[in-house]
Amino acid sequence: MMRRNTVQRRAIRRVLEEAGRPLGALEMLEDSKRYAPRLGIATVYRSIKALVAAGSVAVVELPGEPPRYEAAGKGHHHHFRCEFCGKVYELGGCLGGLKDLLPRGFRMTSHELLLHGRCPACAK
Repeated sequence: MMRRNTVQRRAIRRVLEEAGRPLGALEMLEDSKRYAPRLGIATVYRSIKALVAAGSVAVVELPGEPPRYEAAGKGHHHHFRCEFCGKVYELGGCLGGLKDLLPRGFRMTSHELLLHGRCPACAK
Protein backbone atom coordinates (compact mmCIF):
# COMPACT_ATOMS: atom_id res chain seq x y z
CA MET A 1 0.00 0.00 0.00
CA MET A 2 1.31 3.44 -0.91
CA ARG A 3 1.89 5.47 2.24
CA ARG A 4 2.09 8.93 0.73
CA ASN A 5 -0.28 10.58 -1.71
CA THR A 6 1.86 13.56 -2.65
CA VAL A 7 0.95 16.34 -5.06
CA GLN A 8 3.47 14.86 -7.49
CA ARG A 9 1.96 11.36 -7.36
CA ARG A 10 -1.55 12.74 -7.76
CA ALA A 11 -0.35 14.76 -10.78
CA ILE A 12 1.22 11.69 -12.40
CA ARG A 13 -1.88 9.55 -11.80
CA ARG A 14 -4.09 12.29 -13.21
CA VAL A 15 -1.95 12.65 -16.33
CA LEU A 16 -2.02 8.90 -16.95
CA GLU A 17 -5.79 8.78 -16.56
CA GLU A 18 -6.29 11.79 -18.84
CA ALA A 19 -3.91 10.49 -21.52
CA GLY A 20 -5.74 7.20 -21.92
CA ARG A 21 -2.56 5.71 -23.35
CA PRO A 22 0.81 4.56 -22.03
CA LEU A 23 3.28 7.37 -21.37
CA GLY A 24 7.03 7.41 -20.93
CA ALA A 25 8.67 9.14 -17.98
CA LEU A 26 9.56 12.25 -20.01
CA GLU A 27 6.00 12.54 -21.35
CA MET A 28 4.71 12.26 -17.78
CA LEU A 29 7.15 14.94 -16.62
CA GLU A 30 6.03 17.38 -19.29
CA ASP A 31 2.30 16.74 -18.87
CA SER A 32 2.42 16.67 -15.05
CA LYS A 33 3.90 20.16 -14.83
CA ARG A 34 0.38 21.57 -15.35
CA TYR A 35 -0.48 20.21 -11.90
CA ALA A 36 2.93 20.22 -10.21
CA PRO A 37 5.06 22.95 -11.89
CA ARG A 38 8.24 22.24 -9.93
CA LEU A 39 8.23 18.51 -10.68
CA GLY A 40 11.60 17.04 -11.69
CA ILE A 41 12.52 13.83 -13.51
CA ALA A 42 13.97 12.17 -10.38
CA THR A 43 10.67 12.71 -8.58
CA VAL A 44 8.80 11.29 -11.59
CA TYR A 45 10.87 8.09 -11.42
CA ARG A 46 10.44 7.80 -7.63
CA SER A 47 6.70 8.36 -7.96
CA ILE A 48 6.38 5.83 -10.78
CA LYS A 49 8.21 3.25 -8.67
CA ALA A 50 5.87 3.88 -5.72
CA LEU A 51 2.73 3.85 -7.89
CA VAL A 52 3.76 0.58 -9.58
CA ALA A 53 4.52 -0.98 -6.17
CA ALA A 54 1.09 0.17 -4.93
CA GLY A 55 -0.59 -1.42 -7.96
CA SER A 56 -2.16 1.76 -9.32
CA VAL A 57 0.18 2.00 -12.33
CA ALA A 58 1.16 -0.80 -14.72
CA VAL A 59 4.39 -1.09 -16.72
CA VAL A 60 4.09 -1.43 -20.51
CA GLU A 61 7.20 -3.13 -21.92
CA LEU A 62 7.95 -2.72 -25.62
CA PRO A 63 10.91 -4.52 -27.21
CA GLY A 64 14.01 -2.32 -27.40
CA GLU A 65 12.39 0.72 -25.79
CA PRO A 66 12.26 2.28 -22.33
CA PRO A 67 9.17 1.26 -20.39
CA ARG A 68 5.96 3.20 -20.58
CA TYR A 69 3.31 3.33 -17.89
CA GLU A 70 -0.48 3.31 -17.80
CA ALA A 71 -3.20 3.33 -15.17
CA ALA A 72 -3.63 -0.19 -13.77
CA GLY A 73 -6.81 -2.23 -13.67
CA LYS A 74 -7.78 -2.00 -17.32
CA GLY A 75 -7.81 -5.73 -17.91
CA HIS A 76 -6.16 -7.56 -20.78
CA HIS A 77 -5.53 -5.40 -23.83
CA HIS A 78 -2.92 -4.73 -26.50
CA HIS A 79 -1.11 -1.71 -27.93
CA PHE A 80 -0.44 0.14 -31.18
CA ARG A 81 2.83 2.03 -31.73
CA CYS A 82 3.03 4.84 -34.26
CA GLU A 83 6.20 4.35 -36.26
CA PHE A 84 6.36 8.06 -37.06
CA CYS A 85 5.83 9.88 -33.73
CA GLY A 86 6.58 6.94 -31.41
CA LYS A 87 3.42 7.33 -29.32
CA VAL A 88 1.77 4.17 -28.02
CA TYR A 89 -1.99 3.74 -27.89
CA GLU A 90 -4.21 1.22 -26.13
CA LEU A 91 -6.32 -1.19 -28.16
CA GLY A 92 -9.48 -2.54 -26.59
CA GLY A 93 -10.18 -6.23 -26.57
CA CYS A 94 -8.19 -9.17 -27.78
CA LEU A 95 -8.10 -11.39 -30.82
CA GLY A 96 -9.48 -14.83 -30.24
CA GLY A 97 -8.15 -18.07 -31.63
CA LEU A 98 -4.45 -17.49 -30.94
CA LYS A 99 -4.14 -20.97 -29.43
CA ASP A 100 -5.13 -22.37 -32.83
CA LEU A 101 -1.85 -21.00 -34.23
CA LEU A 102 0.29 -23.11 -31.89
CA PRO A 103 2.07 -26.21 -33.15
CA ARG A 104 0.82 -29.52 -31.74
CA GLY A 105 1.91 -30.08 -28.15
CA PHE A 106 2.58 -26.40 -27.37
CA ARG A 107 0.70 -24.70 -24.54
CA MET A 108 0.24 -20.95 -24.42
CA THR A 109 0.34 -19.34 -20.99
CA SER A 110 0.08 -15.69 -22.05
CA HIS A 111 0.57 -13.41 -25.02
CA GLU A 112 1.30 -9.82 -25.99
CA LEU A 113 0.40 -8.18 -29.25
CA LEU A 114 1.90 -4.93 -30.55
CA LEU A 115 0.62 -3.43 -33.78
CA HIS A 116 2.70 -0.92 -35.75
CA GLY A 117 1.69 1.77 -38.20
CA ARG A 118 0.78 5.46 -38.17
CA CYS A 119 -1.62 7.22 -35.82
CA PRO A 120 -4.31 9.47 -37.36
CA ALA A 121 -2.24 12.65 -36.83
CA CYS A 122 0.82 11.16 -38.57
CA ALA A 123 -1.14 9.43 -41.36
CA LYS A 124 -2.15 12.82 -42.84
